[in-house]
Amino acid sequence: MKNTIFPPKANKVPKKLVAHKDVRIDDYYWLNDREDLEVLNYLQAENNYTKHMLKHTEEFQEKLFEEMKARIKEDDQSVPYKLNGYWYVTRFEKGKDYPIYARNKETLEAPEELLFDCNVMAKEHTYFNLGSISISPDNKLAAFSTDTVSRRQYIIQIKNLVTGEIYPEKILNTTGSVTWANDNETIYYSRKDELTLRSHKIFKHKLHTKVKEDKEVFHETDETFNTFVYKTKSRKYIVIGSSSTLTSEYRILNADTPNEDFKIFSKRERGLEYSIAHYQDHFYVLNNKDEAVNFKLQKTLETQTDSSFWEDLLPHRKDVLLEDIEIFNDYLVVTERKQGLNKLRIMSWNGNEDYYLPFDSETYTAYSGNNPDFNSDFLRYTFNSLTTPSSVIDYHFKTKTHELKKEQEVLDKNFKKENYTSERIWVTARDGERVPVSIVYRKDKKKESGNPLMLYAYGSYGSTIDPYFSTVRLSLLDRGFIYAIAHIRGGEYLGRDWYENGKLLSKMNTFYDYIDCSKHLISEKYTSEKQLYAYGGSAGGLLMGVVMNLNPELYHGVLAVVPFVDVITTMLDDTIPLTTGEYDEWGNPNDETYYKYMKAYSPYDNIKKQEYPNTLVTTGLHDSQVQYWEPAKWVAKLRDYKTDNNLLLLHVDMDSGHGGASGRFESLKEVALEYAFILDLEGITC
Repeated sequence: MKNTIFPPKANKVPKKLVAHKDVRIDDYYWLNDREDLEVLNYLQAENNYTKHMLKHTEEFQEKLFEEMKARIKEDDQSVPYKLNGYWYVTRFEKGKDYPIYARNKETLEAPEELLFDCNVMAKEHTYFNLGSISISPDNKLAAFSTDTVSRRQYIIQIKNLVTGEIYPEKILNTTGSVTWANDNETIYYSRKDELTLRSHKIFKHKLHTKVKEDKEVFHETDETFNTFVYKTKSRKYIVIGSSSTLTSEYRILNADTPNEDFKIFSKRERGLEYSIAHYQDHFYVLNNKDEAVNFKLQKTLETQTDSSFWEDLLPHRKDVLLEDIEIFNDYLVVTERKQGLNKLRIMSWNGNEDYYLPFDSETYTAYSGNNPDFNSDFLRYTFNSLTTPSSVIDYHFKTKTHELKKEQEVLDKNFKKENYTSERIWVTARDGERVPVSIVYRKDKKKESGNPLMLYAYGSYGSTIDPYFSTVRLSLLDRGFIYAIAHIRGGEYLGRDWYENGKLLSKMNTFYDYIDCSKHLISEKYTSEKQLYAYGGSAGGLLMGVVMNLNPELYHGVLAVVPFVDVITTMLDDTIPLTTGEYDEWGNPNDETYYKYMKAYSPYDNIKKQEYPNTLVTTGLHDSQVQYWEPAKWVAKLRDYKTDNNLLLLHVDMDSGHGGASGRFESLKEVALEYAFILDLEGITC
């Protein structure tokens, strides 16, 4: 691959940034203006350069796209679920990119009622997303939300499901979530701050009234918190929640009395995280009170909700993370995690039964699905693994039998589950901690040593990346790649401590874990430095930036998707979306201790004159989570400093945001670009 044109060179306009008497010079700060013509021209120049440098792969990209698309069943539909007298289903039709939402009254044999056809709704837009649908208690109205910019600023509207009329009122700049009171006339929604996009206010809207007359019912003034609203499964309470990384608080109101005021469930206490579920005359509270690091389950009467009244139902266990609960009339289902593996625990309320659903795989993903009815005789859950397509299963409590409702179809005549194998290995990190890595590969393609290997990780916010099946990933596996997921600190794969030891002033553990996993995979002959490819997005893109600075020699190529790389500048700017809510994750750099720690690893601030791996960076112009200028500045500075002739490419989607392109298949073109980049580096061109 030869450089036939010179890469774009961004102008240097030095800007002095001072904090705690420390001076940083940012030559590319000027890129922080998406309305500036010079900025847009520079981004387009980067796109043109990337297109030119990968032009020889365009036919391969198209092949990969068609290959990945062909594995997906186009005329597909979800497993129907019943709610309030109707069966709801989401389906896709052949040749169409967007879902269709429909329902049937009482039985699936009843005439179908079309709710929304997103293919029609998306026609006039380059980007379209139907955020949510909320049906009124009398089943006659649907509140729905749409985003046509990809900034996650949703417009809420109301549709009459009897007449098909969409009411004229539009509620702008919301999170997209809508909750109905039981009067079929009142909805609650959360609005975002125009500048920071923090969801900070809850409003109440009455049908057929002007939006400007909507009543503000709650204002979250703490800039580190976001607020949201929902209805309990029992449909008795409207709940307003407020949460930061470390603390939560709820307010409740009987859904029958929307004109009354909300009352605090239990006042916020710094470090107390809790969530609530209602059933009969009790609330069930999942929380970390009294140093229950891995959480415990307590209950309290609905008339005595303060934390002083909470009583233990499931006590804290040091080796088990309590993740979620699902309540039924006769059973409590608890989602747990032990040694990284999901467990579904079935407990009868009468105390006669307490057991776990059996899962035999060494590494897998299982979680509770959509279970909206207390009276259901079955638990709907989903199971998949690195080698097993996703399955929706109904487990019948009384008969203890499993009913497979649907297994994901893989439309590839060459696909057979038995051709692939997965394993979980444990890597000893530099501080002695054992880090798990989930691995999948095609049996007949794996060599004794020197396999191309893509290593993915995230490692932030306590977000656990479970080993899941992917039809898209088959395009790598069938070409001889090993795919691995490093369950590094910063996630909760091994419990809450695993997260706590990978954040704030322990964040370096996240990066070291990934590097140590990389070295282990090389030393154990899974791969080599010339065939190891690093992959991460968003906070995982931060991970990519750090490991490239620390150990660039370990990787032949890097995929950094919407990467968060300018940590100090972003975290010092409280006008940027998400910043203030991130203090509990990264630290507040207005505190000098955190400032120095962040500066020590921030990818943008630690670029140096050295060789860097081949790198493809992607971003979206309208990204509301990681602003486009972070990766743009990062690439510009890397170009100025790197001492090698390796590829450095930036691809900017000028129409989308953090989640990439909309539509069922359009996003596959982005994956095809990323895969073609990596496969081409490996010398695989077909």
